[in-house]
Amino acid sequence: MDNNTSTVGTGRSLVDFGEAVKALKEGKRIQRRGWNGKGMFVFMQVPSSVPAEFVPKMSSLPETVKEAFSRRFDSMSKDLKGDADIRYQNQLAMVYPDNNIYGWLASPSDLLSEDWMILD
Repeated sequence: MDNNTSTVGTGRSLVDFGEAVKALKEGKRIQRRGWNGKGMFVFMQVPSSVPAEFVPKMSSLPETVKEAFSRRFDSMSKDLKGDADIRYQNQLAMVYPDNNIYGWLASPSDLLSEDWMILD
């Protein structure tokens, strides 16, 4: 079966995980046809960098993590101080119907499935 031409009721094509990953890299949202939660989708977080001086103000990090970064930044040589930041890279996240967002890793079933839909 050619999954690039198989469609569901929405008229969207079903693709394999490789095609879904390509879509993620283009900033598109993806979901599996069989997921129970309506409104669930996966996206790839845009890479970003947080300068060291903003780390203490971040509400998304526990104090212990902020302190660990502070020690790390303080111990860096002067030559490396320009690289004193936190870099978010290559993260996938799932949005749930209640608008909660969690980090997401594909299961073996997800990797081998051919029922992915590209939403955008």
